[in-house]
Amino acid sequence: MTASNPPSDEPTLHLDSAAHLMNSISSRLADRLGLVSPSGRRRLAPAPPALVLVAHGSRDPRALRTVRALRDRVREQRPGLPVHLGHIELNEPLLPDTLAALGASPAILVPLLLGRGYHVKRDIPEMAAASPARTRVAAPLGPHPLLVDTLHARLLEAGWPPAQDAATRRTGAVVLAAAGSRDPDSATDTRRTARLLADRLGVPVIPAYASAATPTVDTAVRALAARGRHRVAIASCFTAPGRFATQCARQALWIASEPLGAHEAMARLVLHRYDRTQALTEADLASA
Repeated sequence: MTASNPPSDEPTLHLDSAAHLMNSISSRLADRLGLVSPSGRRRLAPAPPALVLVAHGSRDPRALRTVRALRDRVREQRPGLPVHLGHIELNEPLLPDTLAALGASPAILVPLLLGRGYHVKRDIPEMAAASPARTRVAAPLGPHPLLVDTLHARLLEAGWPPAQDAATRRTGAVVLAAAGSRDPDSATDTRRTARLLADRLGVPVIPAYASAATPTVDTAVRALAARGRHRVAIASCFTAPGRFATQCARQALWIASEPLGAHEAMARLVLHRYDRTQALTEADLASA
């Protein structure tokens, strides 16, 4: 007696394939319909959140010109993105006024500050919470490799040798001059930036401060000289010109770089902080 063949799986496979195809078509159709309004018109993609640059503010008129130039450079790099400026103090527009003008629109605030501190942790979030705008606050600009790109470029402009010889490696050094803060996280961020810059330059880089923290710039310069580092450059870790940047530059025994300003890498860093915060916001909404 001839054994009967086992039942074939072929009909089941055909049914599974057909079901998969129908699901795929339905999914694609739903995606397409989602772009069409009930009136039959294609829906526009939602506008991106506004980008609000948050500057500290300064009585030095060069500071306002500098942050405006940085704002304009960010606009050039991201056409169509609404980019605004607000200050914590001393300059107009003040941040609360900028946010009030946005109404209930979404916005991402990017602090033009170079480390964590009181302004980043308290002032900016409190101003944002008191506004009608729907806001998220991005991380400060430092530490980050793009910040180091700008510091390096400013040092080269000031006269730092692009190709270091043995003498520069033996006697050269940099003091990274920052504003200073009593918040230990701020000092941690500045030290991290100093290490990244030291890796780039191949010479010691010591962080020093204009106020509220130690060592001072003058103390750091003298300490390096005592170690045989006589070609000491001061790298200005300030967003814009102002009292602290000028005070630190005067301590230079050799060269001092200009503040970070509207360098192209700074605009890229601002947009990186914006994009990162927007991506995190969308991820939070998707998981809610």
